[in-house]
Amino acid sequence: MIEVKGLTKLYGDFVAVNELSFAVRPGEALGLVGPNGAGKTTTLRCLTGIIPPTRGSIHICDHDLGESPIEAKHQLAFFSDEPRLFDYLTVWQHLVFTARVYQVADYVPVAEQLLAELELTSKKHVLPGELSRGMKQKLAIACGLLHSPRVMYFDEPLTGLDPHGIRKMKDSIQRRVREGAAVVISSHLLHLVEEICTHVLILKGGRKVADGTMADIKQRFLQGVGVSNLEDVFFRATSDVEESTVP
Repeated sequence: MIEVKGLTKLYGDFVAVNELSFAVRPGEALGLVGPNGAGKTTTLRCLTGIIPPTRGSIHICDHDLGESPIEAKHQLAFFSDEPRLFDYLTVWQHLVFTARVYQVADYVPVAEQLLAELELTSKKHVLPGELSRGMKQKLAIACGLLHSPRVMYFDEPLTGLDPHGIRKMKDSIQRRVREGAAVVISSHLLHLVEEICTHVLILKGGRKVADGTMADIKQRFLQGVGVSNLEDVFFRATSDVEESTVP
């Protein structure tokens, strides 16, 4: 459902992302990881159509994001690490507005179910200024899920959530993956990526240094080492010593 070929983004002479290709199929969750400045944010912004790539192609559910942006964007949802809300719309009014934008018919039961799932029902008529940071994040996610997107991008989805909210959020993401969504999660929380994601894509300096299933990536970088967690994979894959051996 997500197919990226030769994605390259230049800012003047600076190469933020260089010839990046990968795919995420239905029922897969891809962990997008890398050190600061690796190109993760630029990649996500290109995948959502916020910024255009310098060259390369991005297809969302068989729609070319460059040639058919409306059709492609109707299939996706992007959840940034900083929720963007309207100060003078209540929680429920946010959902009503979102339903109108995406032309969601009979949205009321879906909206009610999302409020219950994200534990926002009691805040239905509250303005964002009265919500905690975590509740704002939940509201932004409820709005993004209202049109039942088949493709979802999460940028640090656990920011601001308490332990109970973290558990609920992980369960929510995993359920949608099981239901056939294609999900990309960008996070520095490697334990989150390891717990939720079926695949991992590691970037460094705008380039792909590793891409594959979680099991394959671990076998590639940790064979004979005696450890098996993503944190060790990350350090070996992004170290200067390992970089020269990565094709």
